[in-house]
Amino acid sequence: MNVEELLRDTLREQAEDGPHAPPGFADRVLAVRRRRRTRRIASAAVAVAAVLTAAIGLPGPGSGERDVRPSDGVEHDRTVTHDDRTAAPPAQSLPRKEVAAGNTVMAAYYTRKTDWQTARQGVGVHTYWLLDPKSGRYEKTTRWSWVAVAPGLRTAAVLGQHLPVRRIGLLDLADGKVERWLPVDHPVGGLAFSPDGTKLVATAYDKNPDHRTKQVGSDPVTPYDSARTGFHVFDVASGKGSWAPVTVERTDMGIPLNVRQDFAFCRDGKTVWSGQLSKPYTRFYDASGRKASAPEGERYRDWSVEAGLSSDGTRLAGEFAGKRGYTSSWILDPRTGRHMTEVRGQRLLAWVDDKSLIAWDIAEGDKDEFHNRLVLVTIGSDKEVPLSGFLEGTDDTDGRWEPVFARR
Repeated sequence: MNVEELLRDTLREQAEDGPHAPPGFADRVLAVRRRRRTRRIASAAVAVAAVLTAAIGLPGPGSGERDVRPSDGVEHDRTVTHDDRTAAPPAQSLPRKEVAAGNTVMAAYYTRKTDWQTARQGVGVHTYWLLDPKSGRYEKTTRWSWVAVAPGLRTAAVLGQHLPVRRIGLLDLADGKVERWLPVDHPVGGLAFSPDGTKLVATAYDKNPDHRTKQVGSDPVTPYDSARTGFHVFDVASGKGSWAPVTVERTDMGIPLNVRQDFAFCRDGKTVWSGQLSKPYTRFYDASGRKASAPEGERYRDWSVEAGLSSDGTRLAGEFAGKRGYTSSWILDPRTGRHMTEVRGQRLLAWVDDKSLIAWDIAEGDKDEFHNRLVLVTIGSDKEVPLSGFLEGTDDTDGRWEPVFARR
């Protein structure tokens, strides 16, 4: 894609999701898009997907094998060696059986469709599939608009439809029932657990963060700025929470945030962070909403790269690199932000161990950035282990889904 096409596509995406482009927007588009090349639409509208699944267990010490099980509803156990590229299992429109690598599990996934309520105004609607820990299968539900899964895969925090909402449900994944409701004074639209699962941060909005606006003919797009107001932090065990207001700071470019720009916990479980579209691209806050310094290892994290820090804190997942003959991403030194090495993968999603990650990637030689699949990649290796079949189509396409990962 050349610069003209990139700018045109980004302006179209901005028209669908927000207000008119301010002066100097073209330069900012190119800078931001270089940072997150494979994230075609900002996080408010991303719906990266796949059409098939399998479960892959990492080998134990001294083992040279991996057990691959296709997610087609039929047992087709196959053993492959590290030297085998491993053919993708038979294609499925949506995953049926557990996707996992080591202790990192796709605890849920969702599809996104835009409900265009008028010719210009619509709302992104999520449909979730939650992993049943007993059967190892994904079960569809239309009850929830947002789902976050705690480490251990026993509890999920959920929000009802028609965001923002004034209560948070704590769902028992074993029986699918809400054990408790946590009321909030400020309506919320996004959730994230702390790394140890003891805390929950809920992002508050005055308006639906999944709102969509599109241009019709030559009519201008109706502006829709971020309505984010702050965040709640809850202690999961007691249900006690606190409120932290965070002001949306406008810049000379006029659009500091995506319509949806949620908060999440840092590795320390105390500091809260969020991305934004202008420098500094990541901001950090204490529990009261005051700006804070970045915790150790987190200063250089890219908010559009979900994987973040490795489990031992020595490596930081970085942006798209593509320096080799195939797609790749940078691995950064978290102390300096400098490039340490490259690893295969178009978009790094979750760490499996200190050297392996789950990523989206396209096939070697493929030029269609949407034709990707889930893969297991390892630092120092040029090989990938497929975890899913290839994606087809673009956003709002039937069968595309976005994973929600958690640790066992």
